[in-house]
Amino acid sequence: MDLRIFTEPQQGATYDDLVRVARAAEDFGYDAFFRSDHYLAMSADGLPGPTDAWITLAGIARETSTIRLGTLVTSATFRYPGPLAISVAQVDAMSAGRVELGLGAGWYAEEHAAYAIPFPSVGTRFDRFEETLAIVTGLWGTPAGETFSYQGDHFTVTESPALPKPVQSPPPIIIGGMGKKRTPELAARHATEFNLPFADTDATATQFDRVRAACSDIGRDPSSMTFSNALVLCCGTTEDEIARRAAAIGRDVDELRANGAAGTPAEIVEKLGTYAELGSTRFYLQMLDLSDLDHIELVATEVMRQLA
Repeated sequence: MDLRIFTEPQQGATYDDLVRVARAAEDFGYDAFFRSDHYLAMSADGLPGPTDAWITLAGIARETSTIRLGTLVTSATFRYPGPLAISVAQVDAMSAGRVELGLGAGWYAEEHAAYAIPFPSVGTRFDRFEETLAIVTGLWGTPAGETFSYQGDHFTVTESPALPKPVQSPPPIIIGGMGKKRTPELAARHATEFNLPFADTDATATQFDRVRAACSDIGRDPSSMTFSNALVLCCGTTEDEIARRAAAIGRDVDELRANGAAGTPAEIVEKLGTYAELGSTRFYLQMLDLSDLDHIELVATEVMRQLA
């Protein structure tokens, strides 16, 4: 069972904050350091302001050595498919093959308005998302020395040299969400991993089954898909410690216990086990207080140890 640290820098974090967390996660044996890809804070001032996901991951790639790095998730509205494929391939090279691309259709209208990013209808966003997946994977998968072309309703690629190539062949792609039809179909066709963020066990069971069915429909072995969940983290060895960490992120302890990975290490191990019974083998633990490196150490020593 993999434990990954998942951060939300748009809520207020500098590049230096992210490096400290990534290095701590690496030192304490976590499988990966992930960050969101957002340009506007949610219910917060977000000071000192947003950082770009792939620029910061490029820097972190050079300041770490073993931990995997990625986004949960990059919005397909933020970047054209070709430049996105180039950026991810370059960061993969900078990290010696440690990058994973979480990709979604985009949903946060306000951040698009705040930073002059077009925000089309949901149907168009999913169409562009689908074409972005086809182009990114097509560019990466084109043999060296050959060219790649693609004709879509929104994007056209004409005899691209399909360079540079990533170190991994290809980097893993993560797709997630609760969409009933297109999301499972796109995951079955393109994803290495299917992720559900902040969903209860009933919703998780239902959506995982949809993805498995979509895999079977196209002749893919459902067991070839990695299934994962993202959950808010709030761990403590005492009730006072749990309450302090909940207060630091403006959340209620009882609500976190119900909806997140919260409580004592034993409670968190039990909670993760309920998701594991549904097929989840990887957990993204959302760290909202990036100054609390002791939190990362506690989970590594008390939760990760029990899972091992």
